[in-house]
Amino acid sequence: MSFTKINHYEKEYADAHHDTALNVSEGVENQPIVNPYFTRRKRRLLTTAEYVEGILAGNITILSQAITLIESNNPTHYAQAQEIIEACLPHAGRSVRIGITGVPGAGKSTFIEAIGGMVTSLRHKLAVLAIDPSSERSGGSILGDKTRMESICHNPDVFIRPSPSAGSLGGVARKTRETVVLCEAAGFDVIFIETVGVGQSETAVHSMVDLFMLLQIAGAGDELQGIKRGIMEMADLMVITKADGENIHRAELARVQFQGALRLFPLAESGWKPTVYTASSVAGTGLEEVWKGVEEYLDHIRANGYFRHNRNRQNKYWMYESIHEVLRQSFYRDPQVAACIADYERRVLDDRLSSFIAAKELLDIYFRERKE
Repeated sequence: MSFTKINHYEKEYADAHHDTALNVSEGVENQPIVNPYFTRRKRRLLTTAEYVEGILAGNITILSQAITLIESNNPTHYAQAQEIIEACLPHAGRSVRIGITGVPGAGKSTFIEAIGGMVTSLRHKLAVLAIDPSSERSGGSILGDKTRMESICHNPDVFIRPSPSAGSLGGVARKTRETVVLCEAAGFDVIFIETVGVGQSETAVHSMVDLFMLLQIAGAGDELQGIKRGIMEMADLMVITKADGENIHRAELARVQFQGALRLFPLAESGWKPTVYTASSVAGTGLEEVWKGVEEYLDHIRANGYFRHNRNRQNKYWMYESIHEVLRQSFYRDPQVAACIADYERRVLDDRLSSFIAAKELLDIYFRERKE
């Protein structure tokens, strides 16, 4: 018997026995979905001075809000974010910046969780800038690194900031460089930048870190073809992860093969010969050796002057990158360009105009208005 028929018989019975408790309730119509008495409090906007004061005091909440300003595309937010960065810049630059990348499934987040706990035990303050892959359709991101790094996410000496890659080159978030400055001003002396993974050029990561660490797994096919040569040439240190259980022998074999391959590359500008390590994030083995390798590399490049030279070169690189970004935003926000760019796009799609000529004419419109 269906539910509809049961209700029908109940109603008939109730109509015949008015003096009983078997009456069918009509219910209440049009109930509000949200509590009508709920009022949303608008958060007070902080001044630039308040942001800077909070960051220098190590206030994580204010630091997170300032990073949100940096990642915003709102022109007002952009202006204030630049003021905050400029005020924090004299207090930055006193950290070690380490880029961590690797093939998908190499256990980057698990490795960072394991070695991060060890780093904080050595009285360091750690900031993890985890770059999450963004959806090509919606632009959204899972941002799940805080969930994966359970053992360190509640550590007061650890700050984890997941950011969507937003389709930027190499999986690096557009504003990661500025975020590093704020984290350093907040007192974090070790910065990990975790990328999406190998697949695009990781040049953007390499141009903002002091040490580039490459994670690889054993038993994933031809070891020497597991990662393209360009990525291996940028690596200052390589770690074969998941070296535990039955995988220890394969990991050791992969270490020997990669170490042999790295010897074939010309010596890096830093004068450092990359070393390959094996480690297990689950068993906690090999982590101390990896961190010792990091310290040896840093001592080496500080002694020969490469550390300062590399930082200066990176600052110059990001100056030009910032110019490119501002020019790009200025072009697309220009009213004259915005008014006719759709028409140029249609003509290109209809094969009535080449893409190169369309681009030149749009740029002519943009620069003509600047001259006037």
